[in-house]
Amino acid sequence: QVQLVESGGGLVQPGDSLSVSCAARGRLFSNYAVGWFRQAPGKQREFVAAVSWSDKTYYADSVMGRFIVSRDNAKNTATLQMFSLRFEDTAVYYCAARRDYGLDLRYGDYNYWGQGTQVTVSS
Repeated sequence: QVQLVESGGGLVQPGDSLSVSCAARGRLFSNYAVGWFRQAPGKQREFVAAVSWSDKTYYADSVMGRFIVSRDNAKNTATLQMFSLRFEDTAVYYCAARRDYGLDLRYGDYNYWGQGTQVTVSS
């Protein structure tokens, strides 16, 4: 069992930067891949970024070059740094985890989910 808690969301203006973090408790965090997803009002949840146990990273096209995903296994945390934020980045952001078997982290199911943190980009 892995428990995930997100933090760091908030209200920012277009062009601003913001980081959201995910703290993990439970089984050996380093064995798990961590993904970030988001869900905007009226839309389906979508993949944003992910980081493998070996620090291989994956990004959705919509955030490539603007977001950076990272992890710190010693602290059992993962972070999503968001730059040049846009109105369309407004959503609830979730971190998720699954055992890492070397598969493409953009696809497939994640077993553990946090409660989400709101990111709002507004002028």
